[in-house]
Amino acid sequence: MNINANIKATNMELTSAINDYVNKRLDGIKKFIKDTDKVVAQVEVGKTTNHHKQGDVFRAEFNIEISGTEFYTFSEKEDLYAAIDDAKAEIVRQITSNKDRKHTLFKRGAKSVKKMLKGMSDRNPFTSK
Repeated sequence: MNINANIKATNMELTSAINDYVNKRLDGIKKFIKDTDKVVAQVEVGKTTNHHKQGDVFRAEFNIEISGTEFYTFSEKEDLYAAIDDAKAEIVRQITSNKDRKHTLFKRGAKSVKKMLKGMSDRNPFTSK
């Protein structure tokens, strides 16, 4: 499986070290994704300066689409690498949460169908009545 990544830098230069670090973090996401899924990742790293914040504040945005399902997160930290790590951790949390939700709904639906086929329930699982 290959992740098609588009990495962009805002208000700073995209060095090869930053590019390699982001790609390394994206490779860590592969174990949470099936091999058959199509994955497109857009990552934006940059330096933000607001009037109420002092010093350099770095922002990392991850926008990942996995077989039609989109996941988005961002993180702002004083260190760029910490912001990237934080955003990656949040994306992994979102992916696993979605995976668990789908699995749970599938199991609940399967139990309802099994009960209906056994005759233990008059409820139709497809219409919720």
